[in-house]
Amino acid sequence: MRNLQLSLNQTQKIRLQTALEKLESFSSKSNSNSCVTVADSIHIYENGILKGHGTSDRKGELVATVCGVVERINKLIYVRTLRSRYKPETGDIVIGRVIEVAPKRWKLEINFQQDAILMLSSMNLPDGIQRRRTAVDELNMRSIFTENDLVCAEVRSSQNDGSLQLQARNQKYGKLEKGQMLKIDPYLVKRRKQHFHHLEEYGVDLILGCNGFIWVGEHVETRDKIVADQLNDSEQPAKKSDGITTDLDEQVENQTPPETRQNICRIANAIRVLSTLGFNITLEVIMETVNLSKTMNLDVHEMLGSEFYVLVAEKEAERRSSFSKRKR
Repeated sequence: MRNLQLSLNQTQKIRLQTALEKLESFSSKSNSNSCVTVADSIHIYENGILKGHGTSDRKGELVATVCGVVERINKLIYVRTLRSRYKPETGDIVIGRVIEVAPKRWKLEINFQQDAILMLSSMNLPDGIQRRRTAVDELNMRSIFTENDLVCAEVRSSQNDGSLQLQARNQKYGKLEKGQMLKIDPYLVKRRKQHFHHLEEYGVDLILGCNGFIWVGEHVETRDKIVADQLNDSEQPAKKSDGITTDLDEQVENQTPPETRQNICRIANAIRVLSTLGFNITLEVIMETVNLSKTMNLDVHEMLGSEFYVLVAEKEAERRSSFSKRKR
């Protein structure tokens, strides 16, 4: 059983251990031929293979040097470790925190061994026009991002010294506001075609960062900034007549509704429970956990209780059991 820091009574411990043992049995059956430990032999089905990371040649036999899963890409064979630090790849969706505003660039902390660089030239400007960056743009960099801002971006490339170049040339990237960021182990987030999710039922945006940073926040419409500015300019003369009322209206508009805040916290707590149990974080599993909490009429804070952890583990074991039966 995983070393979970939970205060469980004896009955809950037995139930949780039983559920986790079931999950381990399903995982071992599906990966019986690919899971290896240190010094295990790796079967070779063809000649002229290429030895990748986590493998070594010992007396003419290919063996594993780390614990993990054997992956094969054409003739390349390597071992993917189950738990490891974030290893960036081009095209990864990441979430980072701005730690420094430097000339023509921002430095972001993205849960990697080095800070990532977001160049001003790789950033979508507020006016939305594709043009060369000028000295005025460089002076106005703090109006775009400043220290401690959360930013969503895409990995553009990796340099020879190991540093990362990011880009945010799309309206879906940029500054993240009105929500909360969660930090989990990066290996729990698998690379998929879609990492941006709009949960219409809850009015929430969910971004699963490949670097282990997850964003849960109020839904924001990604519309053209020029159109938004034109709408604001057209509304400006009508609002100038009563400035006090306008300020109050703006404050009300900028506030997140209480119901949306509850939904953000409920989804965030579901992710916390899943990451503590060591389950892969996917949209489907998150929504199942949220629906389970609503079915049981649990408040948001009750989701972090020991009983709910046990129920989520039992539910996941039941789901995988029914899935394996359907495959037969």
